[in-house]
Amino acid sequence: MMNMRMNILFGGKAGQGINELSIMIGKVATNLGYWVFNYKDYQSLIRGGHNFNVLCISDKPIKSYDNKIDLLVALDQNTIEFHKDELSDKNEIISEEIINSRGLIREHKLDKKVVNAIYAGSVIKKLGIELNELESVFNENFSGEILKHDILAAKLGNELVEEKYSLKKVGDKKYFINGNYGIAIGAIASGLDIYFAYPMSPATTILHDLAKKQIEYNYVVHQPENELGAINNTIGAAFAGAKTFTSTSGGGFDLMSETLSLQGISEIPLVVALIQRQGPGTGAPTYTSQGDLNAALYSGHGDFSRILIAPGDAKECIELTNQAFYLSYKFGLLSIILSDKHLAEDMICFEKPPEILDVKDRNHPNYPGKTIVKATSYEHLPNKETTEDPIEIKKGIERRLEKIKDYEKEIENFKTTKIYGNGKNLIIGFGSTKGAILDSLDELNAKFLQILYLEPFPKDKVKKMIEDSQDFIVVENNVVGQLSDLITKHTGIIIPKEKRLLKYDAMPFTPHDIVNSLVRWKK
Repeated sequence: MMNMRMNILFGGKAGQGINELSIMIGKVATNLGYWVFNYKDYQSLIRGGHNFNVLCISDKPIKSYDNKIDLLVALDQNTIEFHKDELSDKNEIISEEIINSRGLIREHKLDKKVVNAIYAGSVIKKLGIELNELESVFNENFSGEILKHDILAAKLGNELVEEKYSLKKVGDKKYFINGNYGIAIGAIASGLDIYFAYPMSPATTILHDLAKKQIEYNYVVHQPENELGAINNTIGAAFAGAKTFTSTSGGGFDLMSETLSLQGISEIPLVVALIQRQGPGTGAPTYTSQGDLNAALYSGHGDFSRILIAPGDAKECIELTNQAFYLSYKFGLLSIILSDKHLAEDMICFEKPPEILDVKDRNHPNYPGKTIVKATSYEHLPNKETTEDPIEIKKGIERRLEKIKDYEKEIENFKTTKIYGNGKNLIIGFGSTKGAILDSLDELNAKFLQILYLEPFPKDKVKKMIEDSQDFIVVENNVVGQLSDLITKHTGIIIPKEKRLLKYDAMPFTPHDIVNSLVRWKK
């Protein structure tokens, strides 16, 4: 039988298909009922450098990755050098030397592109999984001569190594997706008509995922000239009656801020996904951060309301994207979905299908083409006629802010926070920190308070949880503690430096990081 949890690292150069290889093995494991987490680490390079994935497999739920490697799959020698200090005591290595030792590609006249299938066959053998399970995954993804050659290559790779583990079927097949795919599915489930976006890592795969499905689900994907074009097309098409959506990362979001204000005064529904990366500036564009919380809360000039939602796993990405559409189109709001590279690109398992709301059309029946419809960025009367009368300006602002009461009442039907675990101490977090926090709870005398809605902020719930705890800490992937400051703003509770667990090296938290920082809480 397998260990409670095992970690496989796949490493090599950019362009060698590291991610695809890791995902293939992950799909085999999830088909057998295992819980799997796939962490993706890559440089901003098309070729060369060093990329790696850590694939974690367990017979119990896991939500994060670990950095002790049980099986190292090295597509180049550098991978062994880079990760030799991370190997566990009982490690196994499948190296480039082993794969190339018999000259299989030359002997069987195979295309060099099938080398990853040879690796896959070797990994499957090492895990003690029947080869037909890998062939089933190949059949789902390939066809024709490619499929034929991959199956042959996998069989050859299967003969190169000896079995080490024995992973047999332990349960039903599980969903296995990343956060960006979840956001794409949430948009489709909400009745998406048009998606506009300009590529910017790590938001780009939403564009790719939605482009692949546009014919199947009858919507349009369009890439305009830049992020300004993307958001202006998004709000323009929404004015014309379509359900629209856009996504970007930090630099693109900065460019969109003027249109956020246009939404605030025009009240045209607008849904935006902000996928954070390390910054400011270009920063480290393929690595993670939670440094854009304040940007999401405050971008745009003038006073206007917004919804800000932060999912913590791929299933929540589906459900909260759907809620963002629901609230935006019911109340004429700006809805922002806040994610980050770690959540966006790393794959996780879940069992039960997501809960989906029916997103109705805008709450007024008229659209351009049917009758005359007005919208304006100027201050205006209820009938959209512009005004500079101070009395009417005041009324207009108050009228727009008055609907806060309506959507806050509606949000009471949703989970604005979630609580996990038992214990006298409290860990508070949002977004992608969820996985590492959950996987650390077994070693700590603690509960976890996950904040899903950052605007409107669930201040009463958060304040009570803090006041009822023996000790608390706020976990964030940024340098100043933006969530901590937001909690203070809404609750009046001052959060000192020693109660802010901050990580800002562009890497996500692991359970090891959290447990080591909270040794005083250990059971």
